[in-house]
Amino acid sequence: MKFIKYLLAVVLVATGILAVSAVDEVQVGRYSTMKTLPTEAQQNIFATVTNVNFDSSITTVGQAMRYLLEDQGIRLAVPRSRENQVHILIALPLPQIHRQLGPISLRHALETLAGPVWLLVQDPIHRMVSFELCIEEAEEGTDE
Repeated sequence: MKFIKYLLAVVLVATGILAVSAVDEVQVGRYSTMKTLPTEAQQNIFATVTNVNFDSSITTVGQAMRYLLEDQGIRLAVPRSRENQVHILIALPLPQIHRQLGPISLRHALETLAGPVWLLVQDPIHRMVSFELCIEEAEEGTDE
């Protein structure tokens, strides 16, 4: 009876140890293991590093942003009202210098396309992004 309790304790400890290690790492080769945790880019899509060359069919900033977002499961939110300033941003022509971006994070690519007077706004519930005009920076730019 003592032997069975001892054997049961050994089995429980061994399976407990294996279960804990199986959660964090998995053996992928004879001498190598791999973590079973998501990468930073998988947890935060905006940390995804991209390298993009926009072709000649993409002519506006809005088209470039939509192109960047289409594979990420995120949409560019554009207000219905034409009075909103975002319509000005997305209609701007894509600068030649922005036709090639990267390697760059998705967040920085979107912020680069928008420019310094626009603030990236995220809606994680609906997986949408939009931009708001930074009033202070916009006013500083008009003083010069």
